[in-house]
Amino acid sequence: MYKNNTWSRIYRQRVNQNSFMNSFSFRNRIAFYYIISTALLITVVFLVIYQMVRFSVFNHINADIEKEVEKHLEEIEIDRNDTYLIQVDQWKAREHNTVDVNPVFVQFYDLNNELIDKSPNLKNLDLKLFAEEKENQLIDTYLNKKPIRQIQVPLFDDDKVIGHLIVAMSLDDSKMVLTNLRTILAISFPLILIFLFLIARFIVGRSIKPIDAIIETSNQISRENLTTRINLPQNKDELYLLSKTINDLLDRVENAIDREKQFTSDASHELRTPLAVIKGTLEVLIRKPRNQAEYEEKINFCVKEVDRLNQLVDELLLLARFEDQKQSIKHESVYLNSLLLDVITRSSEKIRTKNIKLKTSFAKDFVITNDSYLISIIFSNLLSNAIKYSQENGTIFVNLENENNHIVCKIIDNGIGISKEDLEKIGSRFYRSQKVEHAEIKGTGLGLSIVKRLTDLLAIQFNIESQLKFGTTVTLRFY
Repeated sequence: MYKNNTWSRIYRQRVNQNSFMNSFSFRNRIAFYYIISTALLITVVFLVIYQMVRFSVFNHINADIEKEVEKHLEEIEIDRNDTYLIQVDQWKAREHNTVDVNPVFVQFYDLNNELIDKSPNLKNLDLKLFAEEKENQLIDTYLNKKPIRQIQVPLFDDDKVIGHLIVAMSLDDSKMVLTNLRTILAISFPLILIFLFLIARFIVGRSIKPIDAIIETSNQISRENLTTRINLPQNKDELYLLSKTINDLLDRVENAIDREKQFTSDASHELRTPLAVIKGTLEVLIRKPRNQAEYEEKINFCVKEVDRLNQLVDELLLLARFEDQKQSIKHESVYLNSLLLDVITRSSEKIRTKNIKLKTSFAKDFVITNDSYLISIIFSNLLSNAIKYSQENGTIFVNLENENNHIVCKIIDNGIGISKEDLEKIGSRFYRSQKVEHAEIKGTGLGLSIVKRLTDLLAIQFNIESQLKFGTTVTLRFY
């Protein structure tokens, strides 16, 4: 329970942080992220500077203390286990009269840790004598509640300790330098960040200025105005790619809307024609009484028009569904031989009506992995076209074979054929070749459009070859 509450609290904190950052403008967010990274860098730099100054200051003090120790050791003379200073009067006068920025405190102890002498600047104060284990070590302590650094050096006579020399220096000035440095760094840190934030915000503002142009241009674009495009920057940077991507998107949107308008216009026209025919036929039928044969003739004609209308609607829905790619493609074993035979069987009535000879050539069983239903639609549309545009007593060949390790299906007819000019437009929606010369041939003009769309969707190579009055050959190459 506690663990869940912890994770819930962390999640709420992150959500709040994201909401806080999202309230910033893009310009301020970039400047803010820049300042965060800069603040980390400045912090590291300031810490390095402080540590280097601190090391330098204390190292200088340590060197001065060691220098003073060496100097005073040279001024000491030992005689008969007694320790005394050479030229005591001059030493005291020098220590007393010297004006030091950082004074040196000196003190001597005998074997019994009794005070022998000390520098005049100590006055009534004494340096602390530490235990033997702290000899020859720099120790931070206090003198009259003020910080000092001292070293305790033993005095020897024939390897025998006869006293101690203590040298110390005040740390007040050094710590004051470090305190002042910390204050300067602490004050300069936010000032530097504020200054850098303003500079970063200014630079970012100039850098993203092209984005303002993109936003302004984008606001001008609407469904009625899709021709406006964003001016591409001269430098081929990220903003160039963004502008080009938006322009490409607008091109696709414009094309899609144009296709939609054209599709709607064509579809409404194609739907209106059979409805008008049905309406006209029924109006003629009810104007006066007719015999049963006439009624049956007109009704059968209307039924055929309704069937054609249903076919048109089905094809429109099918095409629209695959245009949006909402239909999921199945991956299953497809027996092409069996599928073709099923399509031929369903078209047997049309074949028998036109007395068409249909010849099949299957070298063996061909199996692929694809969508069986969609391939069936492709075969059905292609065979329907071959039958529709074949002459009476014509011949249709349906072949399955291997070519260069690929399965190839060919549907060949010796029908009316397609002209070279029409062949280039044959895949367009609602386009019908020679519909004026062959008005008796009914169709929607969507069959090959559906075939073209489905073959592209299923990665099937689709090719059509035709010669006017000699027939058409359609080739499907399966990969």
